[in-house]
Amino acid sequence: MERVIYNSSAMPVTPQQRTMEQAGRYEGELDARKRACPVRWRGKNLSSLDDMLIPLSFKWGRKCCYCGATHLPLQIEHIQCRAKGGSDRIANLCLACEPCNLKKGTLDIQVFLAKKPDLLKRILVQAKAPLKDAAAVNSTRWALYERLQAVGLPVECGSGGRTKFNRASRGLEKTHWHDAACVGASTPEILHLQGIVPLLITAQGYGCRQMCNVNEIGFPCSKPKGAKKVKGFQTGDIVRAIVTSGTKQGTYMGRVLVRATGSFDIRTKDGRVQGISHRFCTPIHRRDGYSYKQGADHAAHPTQSTR
Repeated sequence: MERVIYNSSAMPVTPQQRTMEQAGRYEGELDARKRACPVRWRGKNLSSLDDMLIPLSFKWGRKCCYCGATHLPLQIEHIQCRAKGGSDRIANLCLACEPCNLKKGTLDIQVFLAKKPDLLKRILVQAKAPLKDAAAVNSTRWALYERLQAVGLPVECGSGGRTKFNRASRGLEKTHWHDAACVGASTPEILHLQGIVPLLITAQGYGCRQMCNVNEIGFPCSKPKGAKKVKGFQTGDIVRAIVTSGTKQGTYMGRVLVRATGSFDIRTKDGRVQGISHRFCTPIHRRDGYSYKQGADHAAHPTQSTR
């Protein structure tokens, strides 16, 4: 992430005016003690307080903790009911289907599961188990925020629940760029998405250090790896080729694949063009470990609140 943020060579190609960050967070023990927000039902209109559904879904495997039912609308259930002093801490919450939730009611879980001691023991142990990776997420999210601030653009944070609420209330499909447009509390009530073509960025890496291929018993079976750069280009660069002679006259722009002979391939949005000489190529963006391509246009939905 730091490599992308400080790579200023991409700024002229994709000019930016502001930066939005979705600050994902898993609730830990200390956060659970401080939180006093009311819990909402799943299945009703989403609100900005529905962040608890995300960690609970991971913790309980997206199924009812009492009967194991899946593919049903699940509700947030208090293991010790609030009528008898139960809190909204994540250690006192689980997921249950509506029949089990109504059947348990205000009963103590020891009474409700008196005939299922193994299930009772498993639920009580799992309820107090910390979420895996919670510490890693909580410790790195603000480090990312500080890196984004160093770019010099205005930065706004938003939670995953806020993003989901903004996207669902505007009737948008679940895509990465729709999520990016719905991050934060400043998301406009009406999003102007007609004609917007997103830039899709995918992490590709820089290759590997393996010098040659090996067979099933570990002996080399290919020639050593050649030089990465050929005539000043390397695979992954974005180039523009203006071919003025031959059977492939025209202008091509896309990701280049180099060969030692100097005859390159260019992957454009219309497909792969082979046999383009390096003499016709001009670099637009040097390889940085990521691939860039234009996504599909926005398709308006009948119930969507956009223009």
